[in-house]
Amino acid sequence: MYSESAGTRKTLGDVDVLYHDGIYHLFHLVLPNHDFIAHAVSNNCLQWRRVENALFLGDPGGWDDSMLWTIHVTPDPHKPGSWRMFYTGLSRRDQGSKQRIGMAVSDDLYDWTKAPVNWKDRRSPLPYDLPGRPPQPPFSYDPDSCFPLDPDPQYYESDVCEGRHWISWRDPFFYQDEEHRWLLAAGRIKDGPVVRRGCVARMEEVAPNHFEARPPLYHPGLYDDVEVPNLIKIDGEYYLIGSLREDAKIRYWHTRDVDAPWRSYADNVLLASGNYAGRVCADDEGYLLFSFFTPGGVDRVTFNLMPPPKRLVRRPTGHLEVRSFERFDEFVDGKIDTSQVQVLDAGRESNVECRQSGGLMCECLSGFQGFVLPQNVGCFRLDAELEMLDSGKCGILFRIDRDTRDGYYLSLDLFKGVAQFRSWGSNGEGSGEEMMRFDSLQSGYWQNETPGKAKVRLLAFGSYLEFSIGDKVVLSLADKAFSKGAVGFYIESGQLLVDHLRVDKLTPPLQTDEHLANG
Repeated sequence: MYSESAGTRKTLGDVDVLYHDGIYHLFHLVLPNHDFIAHAVSNNCLQWRRVENALFLGDPGGWDDSMLWTIHVTPDPHKPGSWRMFYTGLSRRDQGSKQRIGMAVSDDLYDWTKAPVNWKDRRSPLPYDLPGRPPQPPFSYDPDSCFPLDPDPQYYESDVCEGRHWISWRDPFFYQDEEHRWLLAAGRIKDGPVVRRGCVARMEEVAPNHFEARPPLYHPGLYDDVEVPNLIKIDGEYYLIGSLREDAKIRYWHTRDVDAPWRSYADNVLLASGNYAGRVCADDEGYLLFSFFTPGGVDRVTFNLMPPPKRLVRRPTGHLEVRSFERFDEFVDGKIDTSQVQVLDAGRESNVECRQSGGLMCECLSGFQGFVLPQNVGCFRLDAELEMLDSGKCGILFRIDRDTRDGYYLSLDLFKGVAQFRSWGSNGEGSGEEMMRFDSLQSGYWQNETPGKAKVRLLAFGSYLEFSIGDKVVLSLADKAFSKGAVGFYIESGQLLVDHLRVDKLTPPLQTDEHLANG
């Protein structure tokens, strides 16, 4: 998990990742001040090393002298070997009520120079000939520049007197193919219910670094904003990915023709609640989806972390899904013996049978029973095929204290297709009514084509927890309540067949990319 240093008051914000020459370059906001764009590098997306910060606030009186918001870094189509960074800026003069989009350029991804601007309010309200200071010229500007970019009133809310009295024009994303060069943004149409105007705004690059407004690429008609938009094309299909504040989820829409209606599948959620501001990155294997995660609720301005990315793939049906990152294979450090299993409550009527396939037949006629491996483990990856043989309840236990039963409980409904991560334990002696601790961490859903059966994968990698059904990641989150303990399965009044069980030990993650630093 990548984050700001523990103990500081800073936290990670929106992220953007670009892959170049075998290195992943992470650019991200730093909250709450929003005063610079941080830069980190990695060769595996699991261990990161900070390098020089990429961009800073403008000088007082500039259009970006208050805050820097979401960025997007792409190759410069007009200068091979160079890059452009589109970024969101706010000015002190507007008191942050208007968002604008600017650009910076680089020849090496490390040193960035802001593009010339045409900023009418460029002068500071204070005189330049202050006592003891030589007279200073006004801020330089280029009357031929189109930056910063403002929303065009022909199509979008552009005045603070409209709608919510603050202007959405942020989260730029540059898209290019054989026909289009578009700069997308989180904007809002001019009419309709105020909290339903959120759209994916569109500008077209008509000359190098010059953009003209176009009608929205998509207006769902439902959301206050469509944040951090992404546009990709896979197998002839366009996919538009955005994040919605309403439920803190990352969703997508699709179409074969960008001039045709955008459509939504019944389940268009890519990542469960808590994962936000998704950004796509193309590497040698296809697309990766990055985001940040906020532990503990909807407050997305403190304690944010960046989980490992997910591989983004298109299924034959046209649906998108996210899959576990393949680079976890590099952290496998041996197998755990699954031939011996222990029951947690020896006094309860239950039975367990080890099978030649490396699986288990677990039975508990009444009440709850856990069936766990003898070895305590912290970081691991569990693969199994599960089949519920009756209508009882089942799930996976991990990082369980064998005496108190404190740990993580992954509840599974193999018939309805529901998975729920829970942190379940106890507080100290004398805590009275507060002694029991129960936190529902995250829920996810899937369409079970074989009711009662599922191929599952559970991954615990430091504080990162991930659960997949088949190849699809259903749950993805971070939690630090428990770090090590027993791993196994539980039954509540039923029979569970666990087949083809495999548990791999994983080397724990490092916070920084030490192997890069050491060459």
